[in-house]
Amino acid sequence: MASAYPTGGGVPAHAKTFLGHPRGLFMLFFAEMWERFSYYGMRAILVFYLTKHFLFGEQPAYAVYGAYTTLIYITPIIGGYLSDRYLGARKSVLAGGIFITLGHLMIALVEGPKGVQGTALEGFYLGLALIIVGTGFLKANISVLVGKLYPRDDLRRDGAFSIFYMGINTGAFIGPIIVGILGETVGWSYGFGAAGIGMALGLIVFVLFRRELHGVGEPPVAGQAKEVPIYLGAVAAVLVSWWLVRSQGVVGTLLVVSSVVTIGFILWTAVFKLPREDRDRIFAALFLVALSPVFWALFEQTGSSLNVYTDQAVDRTFLGWTIPASVFQSINPFFIIVLAPVFGALWVKLARVGREPSAPFKFGIGLILVGAGFFALILGAPAEGLTPAIFVALLYIFHSAGELCFSPVGLSSMTRLSVAQMTGLMMGTWFLATAGGNFLAGLIAQATGGEGAGTAQVLDVYGRIGWVSMGLGVGVLVLAPFVSKLMHLDTLAEPVDHALAGQDAAAEPGAAGLDTRGEQVPR
Repeated sequence: MASAYPTGGGVPAHAKTFLGHPRGLFMLFFAEMWERFSYYGMRAILVFYLTKHFLFGEQPAYAVYGAYTTLIYITPIIGGYLSDRYLGARKSVLAGGIFITLGHLMIALVEGPKGVQGTALEGFYLGLALIIVGTGFLKANISVLVGKLYPRDDLRRDGAFSIFYMGINTGAFIGPIIVGILGETVGWSYGFGAAGIGMALGLIVFVLFRRELHGVGEPPVAGQAKEVPIYLGAVAAVLVSWWLVRSQGVVGTLLVVSSVVTIGFILWTAVFKLPREDRDRIFAALFLVALSPVFWALFEQTGSSLNVYTDQAVDRTFLGWTIPASVFQSINPFFIIVLAPVFGALWVKLARVGREPSAPFKFGIGLILVGAGFFALILGAPAEGLTPAIFVALLYIFHSAGELCFSPVGLSSMTRLSVAQMTGLMMGTWFLATAGGNFLAGLIAQATGGEGAGTAQVLDVYGRIGWVSMGLGVGVLVLAPFVSKLMHLDTLAEPVDHALAGQDAAAEPGAAGLDTRGEQVPR
């Protein structure tokens, strides 16, 4: 049995601790908190900046938003590869933080007069490109550093990710409030500047306290000679992203090609190189991956069409103050923080009596909930006048509950169902599917009709995608027992632990995972 504080791997045994954990964990907590503050804060005002400052139509703004968020989830695959082979996680995070900070500050500094595009718009696109490349370096690798602080059999690991993901949610919660209020009521440059300052603070914390990592995440010796070419390549990648972010069609083609190549390679490996049980598990994992774009396509209306609907058609007045629409982006992380312990306790209780739903069954529930959330909004919208804000909050409750059935379970399933030599590839495929979901989200947002379409068109689109999601969810519930058999849970050798890593703070596609190894009763 593993000891609580094993000595092999991780930080040295003599490393100072706080609350029983290496102090490096709390350094990473604050660095990630400020990075998520900057990302979610900027995302909350991105579409408004395009429509209200540059005077874009809604559909072109949604296209830029979709291309940007899609690329945000593609680049971590490349950044993770470069980190593993050459840079190491520590230098990757540092480089990513620098690029992200520069991106936010550039957007803040190049703001021109309202309605004037030209150089200011190109500077905005360049800022987005810097953030895209920076996220590629930082996003996955900062989580890698958390894991590397501990030996693989250290019983503190789940608690560590609980603390770390609380940082994610804290940043995701306060970012839209501060950045949104500053951007919408004081000035756009103040909002983007606050996002940049937030990332800079995270970067400062990371640099000043990097010694607390005790050498964790250092680059491989063989890779150090490649650093300069990699950084030069990153600059070139910024220029490529600068072009791609306004080229939604090219991004879509890139997604299709990447998906075909990746899935094709995984299927070829599974069919021709793996024994039957491992092959079946890969098939089950790919089934879950295929559902991911559908979920995120609906969920990610948050920053685009739902954000605009909240701005134009929701009564946001409270005690005489009109709440900026971007502030509503904080509702989801708030409910994640509130509901995650409830879901974690529920899964544990059901597991104790042998009734915990399987991962595919949870995916079905997640799809039903995300679809039902739109109907909560539709049913609350009056025939005339503004929609009460409570119905937007109700939508977010459904979506947050769906996320807790979907995101952490999917991440865990990628690691549990893949073989050792393919774990990184399967996790990258999950992020690729998430990127696909963000791309589809942009297309759905454009289908809401843009200017002059009215709220009826928006709600009609929401109704259609809601029915599709719920219908697909019911189908997944029916198929769940068959997919569960492919998972061969009874022959997974590792001990069962139903704890939710990060259950107090799980959020977003890159969040904590639920250990599904003990799911013995498919439903």
